[in-house]
Amino acid sequence: MTIRAGVAGAGVFGGYHANKYAETDTARLCAVYDAFEKPAVGLAAKHGAEGTTDFDAFLDKVDALTITAPASYHFDLAYKALLAGKHVLVEKPIALNLSDADRLVALATERGLILQVGHQERYVFEAFGLLARSSPLEVHSRRLNKFSGRAMDVSVVFDLMIHDLDLLNQVADGEATDVTATARFEHGDLSDQTQTRIVFSSGLTATLAASRLEVEPVRDMRLVYDDGEIHIDFLKREVTNTTGTPLQTDFSAENSPLAFKDPLAFGTQSFLRAIEEGGHPVVDGKAGRAALDLALRVEAAASVA
Repeated sequence: MTIRAGVAGAGVFGGYHANKYAETDTARLCAVYDAFEKPAVGLAAKHGAEGTTDFDAFLDKVDALTITAPASYHFDLAYKALLAGKHVLVEKPIALNLSDADRLVALATERGLILQVGHQERYVFEAFGLLARSSPLEVHSRRLNKFSGRAMDVSVVFDLMIHDLDLLNQVADGEATDVTATARFEHGDLSDQTQTRIVFSSGLTATLAASRLEVEPVRDMRLVYDDGEIHIDFLKREVTNTTGTPLQTDFSAENSPLAFKDPLAFGTQSFLRAIEEGGHPVVDGKAGRAALDLALRVEAAASVA
């Protein structure tokens, strides 16, 4: 059976997701929704699909959808889709508060539907083999971007840092017991630059920085283990590993898995496979909720800094 797929949100990321559906053999992109007609129709036309500004009409044409609309619309669109019996892949964050995240998880479970959250960088870490290692002692991450004006409906924590918060949840043992943060506001009431220090019950200490105010972008992570360090520069595509245990793949590997080469495609295929087989998505609603929970704690800490 070919799955009728749709994309809700016809911006840049909507285009990326539409391409991934178009590349699969198990799904056909049937519809694109956007609040504005021109982008909806334009993106749909590229794939022989139908573009619409009517979300109910859009839902009638699909079995499953990816939500790439601005984050402030994630909950409303996902909830309506699940109510209509549709499988949902929602970009991060899953919602903007825990109550809404819990409602999505509960509704998907009640209806027997797949709810997947777009934390694609999880697939890269798993391909590296980092999720199979013991918990590091320290994690230091920087995700610093130039100002683009996009995603201004949420803070930099929900826009950028939440990727690293999800990764942190995967490599850390125990629970976060102490969260401190500082924030800088340049373009309104939502932080454009945030730094946080998070201590876990296992003793792991993490420092994370996220910004959309930089002159030059930086994206790297350093993990400190008891037998050495692993430093990954995602922009320069360089890895330094002094632990003595090799990573499962690296940037120069020609035969690296799809999860490493194209995590967006891997996530799309995993979503479709879970629908076909009735399986469990790699990044489910509960994982999205956990990342949101930590993001909210960072936000709360920064607001009183």
